[in-house]
Amino acid sequence: MADLDVTRADAVLIGGGIASATLAAMLTELEPSWDIVVLERLDALGAESSDAWNNAGTGHSALCELNYTPQDVDGSVSPAKAISINEQFQVSRQFWAHLVENDRIGDPSTFIHSVPHMSFVHGADNADYLRRRHEALAASPLFDRMEFTTDHSRLADWAPLVAEGRPVTETIAATRSPDGTDVDFGALTRQMLAFAEHGSTEVATSSEVIDLRRMGTDWGVMVRSTQDGTLRVVRAPFVFVGAGGYSLPLLQKSGIEEIRGFGGFPISGQWLRCTDPGIIARHDAKVYGKAAVGAPPMSVPHLDTRFVDGQRSLMFGPYAGWSPKFLKTGRYTDLLQSMKPSNITQMMAVAPPNLDLMVYLVSQLAASPAQRFEALREYMPEARADDWEEITAGQRVQVIAPDRGRHGVLQFGTQLITAADGSIGGMLGASPGASTATSIMLSMLETMFPQRIDAWRPHLLKMVPSWGRSLATDADEAHRTLQRTADALGLQHT
Repeated sequence: MADLDVTRADAVLIGGGIASATLAAMLTELEPSWDIVVLERLDALGAESSDAWNNAGTGHSALCELNYTPQDVDGSVSPAKAISINEQFQVSRQFWAHLVENDRIGDPSTFIHSVPHMSFVHGADNADYLRRRHEALAASPLFDRMEFTTDHSRLADWAPLVAEGRPVTETIAATRSPDGTDVDFGALTRQMLAFAEHGSTEVATSSEVIDLRRMGTDWGVMVRSTQDGTLRVVRAPFVFVGAGGYSLPLLQKSGIEEIRGFGGFPISGQWLRCTDPGIIARHDAKVYGKAAVGAPPMSVPHLDTRFVDGQRSLMFGPYAGWSPKFLKTGRYTDLLQSMKPSNITQMMAVAPPNLDLMVYLVSQLAASPAQRFEALREYMPEARADDWEEITAGQRVQVIAPDRGRHGVLQFGTQLITAADGSIGGMLGASPGASTATSIMLSMLETMFPQRIDAWRPHLLKMVPSWGRSLATDADEAHRTLQRTADALGLQHT
């Protein structure tokens, strides 16, 4: 490394997506004198999992996602996880509102819009489940504006494309919350990194991290330009790895003990995107259904109103697929290269307990275009194939976590990995990572900067007034927070 161009920084953030952007914006305010370097391997920011076409943009708040309220064997529905996810999204909304109110980023309509969130099911058992879910959630002030119906005419008011052509004898049920949002995380990422660049942050695209090594009390981050192949090393006492699917192999390169035993299972997918402006204009909701047996959370079917680059669109999916790549722009060798002596046993151990996932993926891969289109017609009975086109969705890497030594557990969420000395950390996993990135970064700051967190706390509370408190247990504060962030972000809340 001695012959290379070596520069110093106070922090290096790997990955130009929503996680690194959130952290960069926070550190720019907390430590304006710090030299921060953000490294992104692509020539654009927010172009992988944070890109608007690569995720549902739902603003995951558990208003419509049924996988956050599973039904127990006794038929009961616990609201705990849904409330926790919603609380985390409110933290994100508060931080974004702070950035808008203090002119850190621009017009919020460039990245967030009010879009009602709906859940839709059919069949008597599913309708009964949805009723009990609504009853469990409506007691919380974060969900008390959610409505429930089994009436076809009410469904037609909420989502005419879902109701039209559906037999009135069919047993249906739906919930609707007016507090839902659509978020263009790619646009938000670019605005937050632009704010950070106004300070002392360097944002370097076309910069691929190829190695991480200890250099005394620092980390040496070796970077290769994807344009001309030149190498450089950035030394810093703190490194954050927010590189989506590539976070796992990069943390493996670091050699930290905490990543031992962790693996990843990649899942890809496709969307159907509507091409008829008249149809797009008639739908104003994100309508989520129940997942198929074995389906990962990112594959829960939904008929989504989206706003991308200021344009309204309508998408359905995603249809699950499989590729050994860890990023949409990754390499076919990614999965094989991630398999190490320290995690091979755990990765092999997850297969038998997850046979339903394997069966689901095989069925999705084997489905014909006609069979795939029938899935859309379950949610939009009068859909016509000529009005839709197929696009490729993003790539996700589900976490395989070590459990009791040689066993492994497939997890469908996000996980923060930090070294014992607090010098390096990273975020693994998928949904709901983008929506909850602010909470995750706050947790990371507490874990990795214990000597600074008390000094930072007053400023962090200006960014996120509810940090460390539960909105779900304080109805007045919950409603005030929802109204304040709605006003700041131009959202509906009355």
